Amino acid sequence: MKTLSSIIKANNENLLPENKVLGIAGSPRKNGNSDVLLRQVLKGVSHENIECGAIQLRDIQFQGCIGCEKCRKDKICTGLKDGMSLIYSQIITSKALVLVSPTHNYNITSWMKAFIDRLYCFYNFENTRPRAWSSQLADQGRKAVLIAVCEQETQKDMGFTLEAMRVPMEALGYQVIGEQAIFRIFDRGKVKEDTEGMEKAFTLGQNLAKTLI
Repeated sequence: MKTLSSIIKANNENLLPENKVLGIAGSPRKNGNSDVLLRQVLKGVSHENIECGAIQLRDIQFQGCIGCEKCRKDKICTGLKDGMSLIYSQIITSKALVLVSPTHNYNITSWMKAFIDRLYCFYNFENTRPRAWSSQLADQGRKAVLIAVCEQETQKDMGFTLEAMRVPMEALGYQVIGEQAIFRIFDRGKVKEDTEGMEKAFTLGQNLAKTLI
């Protein structure tokens, strides 16, 4: 009888990226500013007739990486069986990602951090000291757009929010083709009134789609 781990591994083997975009929202607040901005980016993607979809991390039951290292052999996370197990195939087959997170305590939210940590399974490690590594997702033309939302006024107040998404995405092999920092916004959905910000989000989606055409 096949184990759940073997099924998870088999379901994610030999998958190739397709010209579609997957949006990942890391806010715990439904219909908040992060949700509004993600929808706006995906509208821009759809305008260029590129397939897209979205995942709300708050709706997924999953936990952060536990460092079991089973993924070094299995090449996918089999040490945990949860909501992330169900979306790995979407990540693998989407050539582009859009990550959106509000700023929580100068950084991305715990939901977005746990999501990024669970992408650790895509790294290949050599048995050298220090360990050489590569990414299973590299050299496949993958692209990313990153958006951060902050109630305060300056980049200093936003802290590491954009950087905490950019550095791991680039390490995994994604080319970050655009970023957007939104300041002075907190009330739910208030970003809709930021005409310039909404236009930029839409344009980011268009530009992302055009890199896939």
